[in-house]
Amino acid sequence: MGLTGLAIFKLLPKTNCGECGVPTCLAFAMALAAGKATLSQCPYVSNEAREALDAATAPPIKLVKMGSGDKVLDLGDEQVIFRHDKTFYHQTGIFIEVADNDASLAAKVDEINGIVIERVGQMYEVDGVAIANASGSADTFKAAAEAVAGKTDKAIILMTERPTCMEAAAGAIAARKPLLYAATADNYEKMVEIAKKVAAPLAVKGADLNGMADLVAKIDYKELVIDSGARQISRVIADQTQIRNVAVKKRFRPYGYPTITFTTEADPAMEVLEAQVFISKYASIVVLKTTKIEYLLSLFTWRNNLYTDPQKPIAVQPGVYAIGAANEKSPVYITTNFSLTYYTVQTEVESTRIPSYLIAFDTDGLSVMTAWAGGKFIGEMIGPWLKDSDINQKVNKKVIIIPGGVAAIKGKIEDLSGWEVMVGPRDAAGIGSFAKLRLSV
Repeated sequence: MGLTGLAIFKLLPKTNCGECGVPTCLAFAMALAAGKATLSQCPYVSNEAREALDAATAPPIKLVKMGSGDKVLDLGDEQVIFRHDKTFYHQTGIFIEVADNDASLAAKVDEINGIVIERVGQMYEVDGVAIANASGSADTFKAAAEAVAGKTDKAIILMTERPTCMEAAAGAIAARKPLLYAATADNYEKMVEIAKKVAAPLAVKGADLNGMADLVAKIDYKELVIDSGARQISRVIADQTQIRNVAVKKRFRPYGYPTITFTTEADPAMEVLEAQVFISKYASIVVLKTTKIEYLLSLFTWRNNLYTDPQKPIAVQPGVYAIGAANEKSPVYITTNFSLTYYTVQTEVESTRIPSYLIAFDTDGLSVMTAWAGGKFIGEMIGPWLKDSDINQKVNKKVIIIPGGVAAIKGKIEDLSGWEVMVGPRDAAGIGSFAKLRLSV
C-alpha cells in the first residue's frame, strides 16, 4: 500500500515555498498520495526522505523501456484504472510475430516496415517484431535476430524458453535492448542471468496469476514484463483486469509491471478484434500474426483513441495551410483545428483541384458547431485575428469562406476584419459543388 498524504507530509521539508506548483507542502503531499504529482517537483526534499518516499510514491505500474535509438518503447508507468480519472500515457506496443526458420523472414520484415498509415494527421505504424524460436536451434535463432535487427530499427522481442537459444540471440543484438520472453518456473534463474548480462527487460510467464506472482517475487531483477500465461480470451480479460486493479488499488508489487498478451485467432478480422480487447484491458504489448493493413488500421485507430486524453480533443496546429500551389488568387476557407473536421475539409478542398488556403482556427480542438456554441468560433474572435493574420499578405482578394452552419457570424467578421465573408456549404461534402458554382480563379 502507498503512504497516506499525512505520512508523506511528515517527510517533506514543510517550507511551503510553492516551487512545486502547489501552495503548501500539505497540498503537495496530498497530490503525491493521489498520484497527481512526482517527488522530483520538490527541490528541497532531503536525501533520506527521498529514499523513503521514492518507493511509496512510485507509479503502481513500473516504467520499463525496451528498444533503442528513436524507437525506444515506454511500457507501463500507468497510475489509474479508468482514463477519465487520469489519462493513460504509454500506448500499447503492437508487435508482429515472425518465425526464426521462415524462409521469407526478410520479406516479412520488409512488409512490417511498410505498414505506415496516415490518418487525420496521425502516423500509425507497427512498434516492433517478435521473433519466435520455432526452429529450436540457437544458431538459427541468433541468425534470425541479427537479420531482423539489420533490416528494421523497430523494437524486438526474442521469444524462446530455451536459455541457450536466448543467450545466443540476446548477446548478438544486446545493443538493441530487446525484450526477452520468457522466464518460467523451470528456467528463470538462467534467464535472469542473461537479462542482467545484456541489460535487457525480461518477460515473466506464469502457469496462472498466482504462479506468476510467486515467480516475480523470487526474481531479483526489476526490469520485468509479466504474462499470466492465459491464452483463452475470457481468461486473459479476467487476468488483465485483476492485475491492473490489484496493482493500482492494493499496490501489490508482483503485479506492478507492464503486461504482454498474445492473440490466438486465425482469422485476421477476429485476431484484430481480440487484440482490441487486450488493448482495452491494459495490455502494454500485444503480439499478433496478421500484417493486413485493412485490419490493422482499426486497431491503430482504437489504440490512438483510447490513449488520447479524453479532456483534450485531437487537434492540428492552428495556422494557415496551403492546399496545392496556392497563390495570391486562391480562395480562402476557414474551419476549426479539430483534427477530424480539419482533415475532412482539407480532403474536400483538395478534390476541387483549385489551389486554396485553409485556415485552422484555434478552438482548442473543438468542432465547428461545438466551438461556435462555446464562444470559440465567433466573429468577435475570428475578425480581429483575420485582420492581423499573415493571410493578408498571401492573397489579393480579401474574401473568406465560412462554414454554412455558422452563417450568423458573417456580419461581425466583416465589421472587425475588413474582409468580405462568403457563406459556404453546411457540410464539407458540399464544398465540391460550391466551388464549381461560386469560385473562379
